[in-house]
Amino acid sequence: MKKFKLTLGWQIFAGLILGIILGLIFYKNATAITAMQSIGTMFIRLIQMIVVPIVVSCLTVGIANIGDIHKLGRIGGKTILYFEIMTTIAIILGLVVGNVFHPGDFINVHSLHATDITQYMATAKSANHTGIWGTLIGLIPVNVFNSISNGDMMPIIVFSVFFGLGTAAIGEKGKVIVDFLQAVSQVMFKITGWIMKLSPIGVCALIGVTLAELGVSALAPLSYFVLLTYLTMAIFVMVVMGLAARLFGFKITTLLHVIRDEAVLAFSTASSEAALPRNIDKMTKFGVSSSIVSFVIPTGYTFNLDGSAIYQSLAALFLAQAYGVHLSIGQQLTLLVALMITSKGMAGVPGASFVVLLATVSTVGIPVSGLTFIAGIDRFIDMARTAVNVIGNSLATVIIGKSEKEFDHDKEAKYLKSLNIDK
Repeated sequence: MKKFKLTLGWQIFAGLILGIILGLIFYKNATAITAMQSIGTMFIRLIQMIVVPIVVSCLTVGIANIGDIHKLGRIGGKTILYFEIMTTIAIILGLVVGNVFHPGDFINVHSLHATDITQYMATAKSANHTGIWGTLIGLIPVNVFNSISNGDMMPIIVFSVFFGLGTAAIGEKGKVIVDFLQAVSQVMFKITGWIMKLSPIGVCALIGVTLAELGVSALAPLSYFVLLTYLTMAIFVMVVMGLAARLFGFKITTLLHVIRDEAVLAFSTASSEAALPRNIDKMTKFGVSSSIVSFVIPTGYTFNLDGSAIYQSLAALFLAQAYGVHLSIGQQLTLLVALMITSKGMAGVPGASFVVLLATVSTVGIPVSGLTFIAGIDRFIDMARTAVNVIGNSLATVIIGKSEKEFDHDKEAKYLKSLNIDK
């Protein structure tokens, strides 16, 4: 008799359901909230503990294997261009949906409960003064160990790229570095497997504390906006990403089957970091060259935020409509450009999507105070946009791999067969 075993995805889903139940049972219970918050924080910290070593080791080895700086430049340029196109489409889709369905018309802002957003204000203020040059300067680490300790992903990526190129440049002498870092990455993936066994518990705690603090009542007045945001993101995944996948000869549904555990984990924890280690491992098993995977996924973690882009544009229009502020085509184009620029400067900042909104809505005359009314539901929307971000980065990895002819179709077929997935 075959032993029944729940897959990780179903375990995480069970943790999600249990977390919802616990959140409703322990609503406003300070002791339970503290316990669940502590357990959830420990789980996220375990994930954060392994992210940087995985990124540094995998990316350095991947760049060293590429070796050719011209090839790296081509891959990098192609990746950034793809990210920019998809992010722009996401912002435009959010604006279109907002203009068609007018979610803000059904809200009386004076009846909503305001939430404190002072923790985001300083970051948003600095974002407005940083500009494009400040963003570019910030990519270069003065002290890479300081960047590692702070978890600043882009400076870490820049250092790893140079370190990988330098390793390739010294030829045979660099082999010892490559071998060492390959061993490091294998150790980190082994630890990832151990940590993932705790993910149902972490998910349960994180969902539980969210509902215990806010309650279902926080969703009620803004339920239309939340539902519209979720539907818009679903359309983006199935239609826009689906078309992009078709252009490169595969189905988005196949990819969704492959990364379903990671998407559920990202959704449940509202953390891209939680899915990043396994995502790197899975995309390599799926057939994409490890050098492509190790470059595209960490870069996409900070630059390819499709879910966040949809939320930011839709939320900006929602607030404008709620306050009766009419935005002309010109103002919406200004908003589009502002979101494109500011979102890149906010990569890796805690609560980045919310900070981007703070930094941009005032440029088109939307009261910043309006953000206090949607701050309470930001966690619920953050879950969806994080899942979309993870799916988008997985899609980008496959597309860049196929465009560079660094996709192993035999490896893909074997991996899909092992997962019982039809191509």
